[in-house]
Amino acid sequence: MTSERPTLVDPPIETLLAHAENSKFTLVAVASMRAREINEYYNGLGQGHGALIPPQVNSLSNKSLTLAFEELYEGKLQVRRPTADEVAAEQAAAEAAEQARKDAQLDAFSLENDPFSV
Repeated sequence: MTSERPTLVDPPIETLLAHAENSKFTLVAVASMRAREINEYYNGLGQGHGALIPPQVNSLSNKSLTLAFEELYEGKLQVRRPTADEVAAEQAAAEAAEQARKDAQLDAFSLENDPFSV
């Protein structure tokens, strides 16, 4: 028995859209991000990159985008949008970090230019 290679309609686009909140943009964005991660994994093999996650499906295809679509189809890749509160908290944390960086630069500058420091 010969195994057939997957085609563009396998996995079905309707099922992939259902896994991606029925948004074509979300489907493309999520699949492309995961495909980049898979490419980084394969390019970094043997270099000790432990944070990269290998492909989570067995496939006849060697294309990273196809692997990403198959992961989404099999439920190994989850799509989750952050809530408004999570976005606001992340923005507040980024602003606080930026302010801390500016304060540290200002403190370093004032110490360097202080004529009374010993």
